[in-house]
Amino acid sequence: MWQKAGRPRGAAAGGRGAPAARGAMLRRPCFSCRRRRLDPDSQAGRGVRREEEDKASAAARAVMPNIKIFSGSSHQDLSQKIADRLGLELGKVVTKKFSNQETCVEIGESVRGEDVYIVQSGCGEINDNLMELLIMINACKIASASRVTAVIPCFPYARQDKKDKSRAPISAKLVANMLSVAGADHIITMDLHASQIQGFFDIPVDNLYAEPAVLKWIKENIAEWKNCTIVSPDAGGAKRVTSIADRLNVDFALIHKERKKANEVDRMVLVGDVKDRVAILVDDMADTCGTICHAADKLVSAGATKVYAILTHGIFSGPAISRINNACFEAVVVTNTIPQEDKMKHCPKIQGLS
Repeated sequence: MWQKAGRPRGAAAGGRGAPAARGAMLRRPCFSCRRRRLDPDSQAGRGVRREEEDKASAAARAVMPNIKIFSGSSHQDLSQKIADRLGLELGKVVTKKFSNQETCVEIGESVRGEDVYIVQSGCGEINDNLMELLIMINACKIASASRVTAVIPCFPYARQDKKDKSRAPISAKLVANMLSVAGADHIITMDLHASQIQGFFDIPVDNLYAEPAVLKWIKENIAEWKNCTIVSPDAGGAKRVTSIADRLNVDFALIHKERKKANEVDRMVLVGDVKDRVAILVDDMADTCGTICHAADKLVSAGATKVYAILTHGIFSGPAISRINNACFEAVVVTNTIPQEDKMKHCPKIQGLS
């Protein structure tokens, strides 16, 4: 390795050394060669240069390791968009099932020493997709991957995050344990149903938020957004809506609901004012949509001029599509953490947000 040197003594402009200095830039050996008093052109000097270059390359690889992205079968379109955004190609992986419905995964390329990201959302056939994710993580780990990150846009079993009745399981904790045991080194997820799920893990968890995209959509698509109220359909989402309301500098409200049993709402009470305003319901997920449809009716009866719903995870199972079609929504906006193409064909009110 050589380093540039300044003008040599005696090589002042017009002096004897001037032609030599102009003919070739003088150089000096690198620090390692000078310290060891080695001739940089000797075999030992070249060995020192190679050693220095290897150290620099190793440092560069440590800062920016090789990345490989693999997609599970739950949401391949999202995986492809992530890979395209990063300028990478999806890794080769084959997932199939034996005749007895056991999941089989074959990683089709080397992952030794690589930084592996596996994208698998908690949607569709959730149990099969979760098992497929665990097997993929383990397959990469025992193939000597440097690090395995599970990218789970919609975290499965997130609603079972506490023991709310006798003998109830904390299934979200069980999923966290399974991911850790499978070999995951890092979890990336989106708008967890309850933030305390991050504490179920002993590995780093990045919980990303849809809030920036939500703010952008509101400003670009709702002309009367300055005269709106951000509404949470339950008390658990109060923190989420207050953050958005503060960013928009508008009011917020929430709806207190009482359930007879899961997915059935008994009674709703509106806390806040939506009269002669646009009401924007914001929630992390909607499953059968009973809550948000009842909330929309409540807001209209309280004097709201228009009602929108913005959701991070649009599960839309059971009677959800028919309920949305019959509800008084102007639009139901969802992110692409779960595939929505088929549901959009049957419900024109559903709009994508990515």
